Amino acid sequence: MLQVMMLLCVRSGRISPASLSIGLARRLHFGSPPIQRKFASSSSPQLPERAKETKQADERAKGPASGVVPLSSGSVKPGALKSSSAQPVDWEENPDYGISKFSQLPHTNFGVNQHMLINDELKEALRQILWQFRAPIRYAFAYGSGVFPQGAPSAASTSSKSSIHPSPSPAIAAAQRGSGKVIDFIFGVSYTQHWHSLNLQQHRDHYSALGHLGSAVVSYVQDEWGAGVYFNPYVTVNGTLIKYGVVNLDTLCRDLSEWDTLYLAGRLQKPVKILRDDPRVRLANQVNLISALRTALLLLPPNFTEKELYGAIAGISYMGDPRMSMPSENPNKVANIVQGQMSNFRRLYAPLIENLPNVSFKDPRCSDPQWGDDPQANVALSQDMDPVKRGNMVRRLPTSFRQKLYFNYQSKFQIPTLDFNKMLELSTDEDETGIKRRQGGVFERRVAGDVEGLRDEVALAIRKTVSWPSTSQSLKGVLTAGVSRSWRYMKEKRQKYREGSETTSNKENGQPNKKGPASSNDDDALTDGGKERLGS
Repeated sequence: MLQVMMLLCVRSGRISPASLSIGLARRLHFGSPPIQRKFASSSSPQLPERAKETKQADERAKGPASGVVPLSSGSVKPGALKSSSAQPVDWEENPDYGISKFSQLPHTNFGVNQHMLINDELKEALRQILWQFRAPIRYAFAYGSGVFPQGAPSAASTSSKSSIHPSPSPAIAAAQRGSGKVIDFIFGVSYTQHWHSLNLQQHRDHYSALGHLGSAVVSYVQDEWGAGVYFNPYVTVNGTLIKYGVVNLDTLCRDLSEWDTLYLAGRLQKPVKILRDDPRVRLANQVNLISALRTALLLLPPNFTEKELYGAIAGISYMGDPRMSMPSENPNKVANIVQGQMSNFRRLYAPLIENLPNVSFKDPRCSDPQWGDDPQANVALSQDMDPVKRGNMVRRLPTSFRQKLYFNYQSKFQIPTLDFNKMLELSTDEDETGIKRRQGGVFERRVAGDVEGLRDEVALAIRKTVSWPSTSQSLKGVLTAGVSRSWRYMKEKRQKYREGSETTSNKENGQPNKKGPASSNDDDALTDGGKERLGS
């Protein structure tokens, strides 16, 4: 076709015969120009608008800003956020989960607190892993101790696990300091079957035998079993050993906003590194974070410390998993996560604390503008136990989770079914007249007044939420990962349990810790379902 067009141009006098000869010669020598594919290579940006916004969010997280921007390099202290250009007061009253642009978020810096700061070289190395997937990834984050180290590795760990990654980038090798840990990812996708169809063509070796049945079966197993996540563990991408989970964006946003399983909502309640952002997920996750803060406050006494607060938040998703009754998880997991990431937890939750009317920092150290960057700081906080304010917190809990709590109190208060159903109708978030303001009523104030019992009932509602999705997701992991990788996973989890138990024993006996090699992430290496029971 090209040759015909060039001949026509010669006849019309637009190009000379000499130019035609040169053009044909170059075509024969170099071949046809490359076709621009829908899914770009690693050197070209994929989903440029989201990539650009993610980069801008990272940049805004580095400097002081208004609204929900947290402590940024010590430049913002508690109290400063309330006087800054304020965010819309009740942005969570009627969140629009149908948005498609970042400009539709409540304000420019909305949700920037979700973006953790990490080494630029490591961030780029993690993003390069995403570019190895042709299937479109709309939202992605990396998490766990493979990204956020929780302490210096032991000599045994360094010597035995430095080769876990076949050929990692220098940034990943430097960040892990020779400890060699699997890096965990979650990919949010728009169309589950379409995504797996493309990924099976490119990365068939990532899947177990289930992949032979095709993308329809794979997507059915993902969406209908467990918590709606499909994990491919122990796969090598760009020379790095990773595990990645695939989730539909609708499933992810529903869990973040309603807590129907707390599976991924619980993961995002802890610091993660967002590599590709999405406006709808950012909005839903901000709802998730403030819900986690309110839930933790319902579990805590009037006065507490930062570490106790972040420990309560980190422990929410670890309640109720049946595997915690088995020797398959480090018993110190929550404490390790919080201790190693105090600054990140502070960045995530300090601005939300400042915007809640019933909790505040009560520590003279907060007068120092640099206190936010001190990982050793453990400042004091206090909360107002007034039943009206706490009743409002109960009323603003995520819908699915709140209903479980209400049913617990129906039994405890022995409320007749007819009266209880009327109460549930009054507590719905909207009716035919539109969105209703979520303020606690008589029932919520009665619940909030049950100070001691409320902690137990909230914990019970969490266990009811987490238990079955986590159990079914774990069982699904055997099918999606295959026998060999499942066996590898179980051996590593038992090893971590022994190491954690040994550490606890040594601390109780006043002996130094003799930590052995850890072959995988302190977070889960297979199903991401290992949970630790808080306070039990």
